[in-house]
Amino acid sequence: MSHARSEPNDFKAQAPDAYDIVAALGQAAAKAGIDKQLLELVKLRASQINGCAFCVQYHILQAESLGIAADKLNLLVVWREAPLFSARERAALAWTEALTLLTQGVGDEVYAQAAAEFSGKELAYLSSAIASINVWNRLGVAYRRSPPARKNPATPTAS
Repeated sequence: MSHARSEPNDFKAQAPDAYDIVAALGQAAAKAGIDKQLLELVKLRASQINGCAFCVQYHILQAESLGIAADKLNLLVVWREAPLFSARERAALAWTEALTLLTQGVGDEVYAQAAAEFSGKELAYLSSAIASINVWNRLGVAYRRSPPARKNPATPTAS
């Protein structure tokens, strides 16, 4: 791909009401008390699945700012094989994958795992966060948004 077709501020300027609705949906889970670190892991995992470079980089930067360990971020793509994730995080990640890859359906086992870790209210808000990031991913991929740059890029090291 050669270049971005549009940047996030373009969408906000062109469709401010739609932007505000999706943004509000994405913020509802945190306002309802769902852990912000957990939400960043969920958003990053959905973004990895959907191939949204902008959202992957954005949520890595957000996760780092919340203090999520680099090892956890690096192993998110293989979370099933990594012992770093709690039962609650595993349930949220499985739920994220099920809601992101809907063609496979949402199995009873995945639902039971999520329902064992989250109250009905928490699961509803978690689902709203997953729905929101999937909307942002689709916009990011469609418009080829450029990944945000780090404010303080790491110094490259020789290998």
